[in-house]
Amino acid sequence: MNNSSNLPEQTVHIVDDDEALRDSLIWLLESEGYTVATYASAEDFLAAWSPTLTGCLLLDVRMPGMSGLELYEKLVAQHSTLPVIFITGHGDVPMAVSALKKGAVDFIEKPFNDQDMLRLIGQCLEAERSQRTQRRQDAETARRLDQLTTREREVLDLIVAGRLNKQIADDLGISIKTVEVHRARVMEKMGVSSLAELVQMVMSADAPRR
Repeated sequence: MNNSSNLPEQTVHIVDDDEALRDSLIWLLESEGYTVATYASAEDFLAAWSPTLTGCLLLDVRMPGMSGLELYEKLVAQHSTLPVIFITGHGDVPMAVSALKKGAVDFIEKPFNDQDMLRLIGQCLEAERSQRTQRRQDAETARRLDQLTTREREVLDLIVAGRLNKQIADDLGISIKTVEVHRARVMEKMGVSSLAELVQMVMSADAPRR
């Protein structure tokens, strides 16, 4: 399986119309070794967004033009996987809570404590890295599954369902020896050395992802 060392560098994306706040966050985050990109409006970020962006997004709830909440909804519609932390003023907390219900990671109120912000960003980046690694593993699993013949896929599905070789043979109307041959080919094509690993791989790839 691919590991996170081959993944692109993560960037903390900051979308806020307050230039002083952007500058403050740049100083804070770069001093901690983070790569930072800033945008003065939701429209600027949306113009720069692509599915390949990695890291996390710090997003002000209330901005001139498109609001942070509107941007977030557009990103969700485009299946963005960037975790989002909303930056809110006191009066905008209900909007931020609404965003949390739609999948945002968290929100932090201005003025915020630097350590609280760093903690949230660290958690976001770690989660995004893990999710990205898992998506790559799922894609590799899907690629391997596509290499299976129809009969091999039938055998695999029954193995994952917990059926024994004799039961699979009865279910498919084939000999136990033939089941064993198919099973060996499935394990070779899936790149696993044990049935437990095979079942875990398939079930993990079938689990819902964001």
